[in-house]
Amino acid sequence: MASWFRGINAKIRSRPMLSYFCSTHFWGPVSNFGIPIAAVMDTQKSPELISGTMTGALIIYSATFMRYALAVSPKNYLLFACHFINEGSQLTQGYRWAQYNKWGGREEELKLKAESGVKGAVGKVEEEARAALDKAKEIAGK
Repeated sequence: MASWFRGINAKIRSRPMLSYFCSTHFWGPVSNFGIPIAAVMDTQKSPELISGTMTGALIIYSATFMRYALAVSPKNYLLFACHFINEGSQLTQGYRWAQYNKWGGREEELKLKAESGVKGAVGKVEEEARAALDKAKEIAGK
């Protein structure tokens, strides 16, 4: 049985493309792509949910592993691409966090919510006033 596995392994390793697809040089970055995919999808969520500390850590992590991907031999361009995408998305998240928490984004959002709340309340009062006026006209017309 062991010789059968050695034979299969030798057959796989004799073909460069199959050897690459069966290596950690390929499957490591592929499994790691969940991080940048999640980060790109998180750019659509509210900046209120962003953790500044975690975003900072992921910026450093991705920059470090972009360098690592090019330092190993042979160079792992798939790992580099994974961390390059993650670096860009984390920098975007970092900017969104800073905009919301440090540069007045939270106050602007609260101001817009307050204004829309007032407009909504005024709209309800206007509707009720129109309904009362219509009812009064109806009663006066009888």
